[in-house]
This record gives sequence, structure tokens and C-alpha cells, in this order.
Amino acid sequence: MRLVLVPTPIGNLEDITLRAIRELKEAEVVACEDTRRTGVLLKHLGISKPLLRLDQHTIGQARKLLQGYGRVAYVTDAGTPGISDPGAELVALALQEGWQLEVLPGPTALIPALVASGLPTARFAFEGFLPQKRSEREARLKQVAEGRTVVLYEAPHRLRATLEDLVQFYGPEHPVAVARELSKAHEEVWRGTLAGALAHFQAPRGEFVLVLGPKAPTPQVPLEAEPLVGALRKKGLEGKALVRALVEAGIPRNQAYALAHQKTEANR
Repeated sequence: MRLVLVPTPIGNLEDITLRAIRELKEAEVVACEDTRRTGVLLKHLGISKPLLRLDQHTIGQARKLLQGYGRVAYVTDAGTPGISDPGAELVALALQEGWQLEVLPGPTALIPALVASGLPTARFAFEGFLPQKRSEREARLKQVAEGRTVVLYEAPHRLRATLEDLVQFYGPEHPVAVARELSKAHEEVWRGTLAGALAHFQAPRGEFVLVLGPKAPTPQVPLEAEPLVGALRKKGLEGKALVRALVEAGIPRNQAYALAHQKTEANR
């Protein structure tokens, strides 16, 4: 069987290649995440093909569902299959089964958001959707954030919670670009700080890509820092006042913020 992964537009329906259109026309069946959504695209392109639902709930049955087809095109809801979607599992199955596999180049939200951010692009880490548990999010970010730009995907209903967690990890003044609805009529690329992003996106709508500037290496904590934090807390200093006092005592601002936050978490 010949399986072709066909990238589809992330918004603007003009963002599709001539090769992608040809593969969709020549396929015996188009397997997809959402038959209604893909149906709209095929109608726009003037293509009439049988549609087969193959999403996260049915991907485990791909071997059975695709049996009997000699030429299959696979598309996801938008973008290049295999990036934060069931396409990755389908690729693994195709390689295991010895199917002829071809992946076409095409649209993805990752690269336009990264380039438009204005942040360093020489070294970056793509993390897709972060885990929902805060401890797991922080552990993941610690692995990739230092010295590299980090690109994340996020749904609108979780954007503010994610920004709040990022403020705790990076600090409120850390640079970020937030891309929304890329290639669509209401495309927006907002650039500023994490604190500014929280203030700006009060009622998030659309699909989001977050691009975070590289995190500076964590400086060594002076031996006297921990006792100093405890002493200042005994004086009733909390939050910004505690950070300010630590900075005045000679602790770098980003380290002072981290120390104050770690102590706060430990006392919860």
C-alpha cells in the first residue's frame, strides 16, 4: 500500500501545494481526523473522494480500516500530519507494516510563528502541548529551555493558565511572542513579556502558538541566600517586596524571583 501524508492549510485555503492537490486527486480514499472539515477542503478544491475517519480514537484500527486500499492520502485537521496529532502513530504503523510511505512538505503553524516572533531561531525546541500538571510542565521546560528558544502549542481555554505557569518558571519580564489564528483573517502576532501577554489576552480565542526566548543559565545560589530568604520572611516580606529586598541585598533579579517563588511553593 502507498500511504501519503498530505499537509493541508492551517487557515488560508490558498496555502496548499499543487503536489498536495494531485495526491488528493489520485488517492483511492482520503483518511482524515474530521470528515466534515476535510470535506469542506475537498469541495473547495473541486475534489470528490471517499472519506475515512482516522482520528485519535480510531487510529489503533488503521490496519483494519485501510485494508484493501492501494493508495491512501492521510490528512489531519490542519497542517502537516505527524506534528501533535495521530499522524505520528500512523507513520510508525506504516513503517512496521512495510507500506510505501511518502510525506509531503507543507503548512505548519510552528515555523511561521517562530520566524515572526523576532526571537532567536538558530537553536529552538518544539514541545507541542505541555503536560497539564504544573510539576510535569516545569520538569519538561527545565529540560529544554536553557539557551534555546521554545515553541509551544496551546488551546484557548488553557492559554491563561499556561501563561501563569510560564511566568513562574521564566519570570514576568521574559520575552514571548504569541501567535494566534496564523494565515487566517484575524491573524495576530503579539510580542512582549509574559506579564504583558497575561494582561493582553483576557478572553483568548483561536489556536495559539507561544514562542519563548531562551532562558538564561541559572546562576549559582550564594550560600547565604537561603538563610537570607528565611530572615526576610520572618520580617513579613512576601511577593514583590521579598524579591526587592533580595535584589537590594545583591541577589540577581531572576534568581531572587526564583528563590521567592520556590519558598512560596514549599510553604503551600
